Amino acid sequence: MTSGKILVCGAGGFIGGHLVAELLNRGQHDIRAVDLKPLQEWYQHFPGVENLQLDLQDKAACEQACRGAQSIYNLAADMGGMGFIENNKALCMLSVLINTHLLLAAKSFAAERFFFASSACVYNADKQRDPNVTALKEADAYPAMPEDGYGWEKLFSERMCRHFREDF
Repeated sequence: MTSGKILVCGAGGFIGGHLVAELLNRGQHDIRAVDLKPLQEWYQHFPGVENLQLDLQDKAACEQACRGAQSIYNLAADMGGMGFIENNKALCMLSVLINTHLLLAAKSFAAERFFFASSACVYNADKQRDPNVTALKEADAYPAMPEDGYGWEKLFSERMCRHFREDF
């Protein structure tokens, strides 16, 4: 169990909302939930949780969100399903701003833990074409040939997280 404030970015989405619910179920009560969507459009939100609508592509918003947080869960991304990511590659790539600004803010405010939710889209696309499904493993992301746009952003952000962990 984590002590201190927990930040859940992307909390208005399906997975983020369930993460907040599970944290509450496990007795965590100092939670800040953040999403770009207006609160009334969140999948779920909870009384007693600090719910904020912020654009995490903005550095100042990331600083506001991370201030005082000991643990940060980053599930935030500009994503709307396969149709969206196929037709909005540049918008998907701009999600790199979210992760970059959150990492900088986490470092600035001395957060103890940072979790980045990546995607299967980082894996080499050729390894995902065979209908006889073979389980993917981390090493299968290289040589890199992820989904164009969203997958490249996620793979780059994975490396950014790794280098922040190593350097800071």
